[in-house]
Amino acid sequence: MTERKEMTRPDIAGRCAELMLAADQASSGLGIQVVVTEAGAAEATMEVTVNMLNGHGVCHGGFVFALADTAFAFACNGYDDITLAAAATVEFLRPANAGDCLRAVARERRRGRTSGIYDVEVSNQQDKCVALFRGRSHSSGQPMLAV
Repeated sequence: MTERKEMTRPDIAGRCAELMLAADQASSGLGIQVVVTEAGAAEATMEVTVNMLNGHGVCHGGFVFALADTAFAFACNGYDDITLAAAATVEFLRPANAGDCLRAVARERRRGRTSGIYDVEVSNQQDKCVALFRGRSHSSGQPMLAV
């Protein structure tokens, strides 16, 4: 008979991230890479390609939002509790250009029983802030990991 090892909080967050990444076609299609080291925090990166440029020759805001939303999703889903976005806002502070490597850093501000607030800062490779995103999450109360 083998003994089942208890998973630590970082183990749980990492396993949840693995499951989400395996099924996340949207982020994969945009070339987004995600790193989760603990529940409530995540980093996502994406290179801006020419296919992401709008009519003014800068990155379309929807792609910046998608990157921030991805970091938000992985930050709030590290507790083995399927969690979805309930609301989100974004403030665009400066344009991103083709070839820019954007990094979105998500941090939990508050987490309650059924909802949470997360802030995400999107910066370029020069560490200049491109956008600020705030998301409100809603917990489904359903586990993500099989018991």
